[in-house]
Amino acid sequence: MSAARRLSAIVTAVGVLTAATLLTGCGEKDDRAGCAWTKTQAPTAEAGSTVVLVDGSASVHVKKAGARGPDYAQTVDDLLSKQDEHGETVSIGTFGGPAGDVVWTVQERPGDWKKSNDNPGNQELNRQAANDCLRDDLVKAEQERPVDGGTDVLAALAAGAERLSDAKGERHLIVLSDGLSTTGCADLRGAQFGSAQDIKSIVSVCAARGDFSELPRLSGVKVTFVGLGHSAGGQPSADRAQRVWLRTLWTTLCERAGGICDAQDSSVMAESPAPARPGSPGEPVVRYGAGRFRTITLSGAALFDTDSRRLRPGAVPTIIDVAATARTTPSLDRVVVNGYVDPRGGLNNDHELSQARADAVRDVLVGHGVAASRVTAHGLGRSASCPDSEEKAAENMTREQRLQCDRRVDIEIIRK
Repeated sequence: MSAARRLSAIVTAVGVLTAATLLTGCGEKDDRAGCAWTKTQAPTAEAGSTVVLVDGSASVHVKKAGARGPDYAQTVDDLLSKQDEHGETVSIGTFGGPAGDVVWTVQERPGDWKKSNDNPGNQELNRQAANDCLRDDLVKAEQERPVDGGTDVLAALAAGAERLSDAKGERHLIVLSDGLSTTGCADLRGAQFGSAQDIKSIVSVCAARGDFSELPRLSGVKVTFVGLGHSAGGQPSADRAQRVWLRTLWTTLCERAGGICDAQDSSVMAESPAPARPGSPGEPVVRYGAGRFRTITLSGAALFDTDSRRLRPGAVPTIIDVAATARTTPSLDRVVVNGYVDPRGGLNNDHELSQARADAVRDVLVGHGVAASRVTAHGLGRSASCPDSEEKAAENMTREQRLQCDRRVDIEIIRK
């Protein structure tokens, strides 16, 4: 079955089961009588489960009236015309913010419209009504505002995978997004959107060993990305080559996480202008390689043992990948390594330890091809704050998470 038909089949299930649930948020009152059959039906385990994640970040929403933006509901509506017949249990949610938080419109609603009624005529009415309700529900999900600015697509994938963790039968995850992460290991604000080495480095950092891996657990999950590189009017826009780069990045990350991954290439843009929607305060912008700076943040806990200035052996491959990214950065000007420590050490040791750690990282970069004349290392002692993208979530951090952020190493790759 082709990728398009597979997604069509998945989303038809969404239409059927979502139909009854989504717009009403699973409440008791539902004016759409054709959807009411889902409320009394138990999920059909063998039919499988689908999670639909809708990007709620600023980049997919029109800031000024008169521009066009992605219409994910219309895209799904087109796919439903293939009339593939599935009856999966479906959840739909909108994601956004640095933690990848998901606001669920509907959760684990049954969709076996064949089982719902043994009368063929009634079954067809249920199916048609379900498809209509799906469009309404996806429109509602598109209009949902995230808790905070920015987005972490990998964190959202992890939330979707968690929703599917106990599902039986086939598991499908549909991600409706332009793919522009602005926090986490796949922060794309400094990416060049053309380098295969850049993809390799991002994947390597995201897939760090042990507890420091940010990859979701997607083993056996069929993941389909829709809309990568298609942002709203008024935002920086991707050309065809950059959209190909985004599809390669996200399918590579997905496959590294164990998923069965595909990315649709069709446009998701609405045919007519969309109403403006104000974004959350301070939402970061991805400029498709137009910026001069890229900062790669590495957890100090992943690099060094407590109070140690010696790199852990397992940390070296990650730094080697950063070296490759720096070497292949067009018009490279310089690389700056900034080391920090957390507040637990003595004040007299802060500068010395942070400098020694920054020097250790610098030595690996130089040892793997970055010109020594272009690399400087600075020990900055205690960190005044987490990076901007993480500072927004600081109030929700555990003490250990905050300490990891404080004792990080930032590597700035700066172009001329």
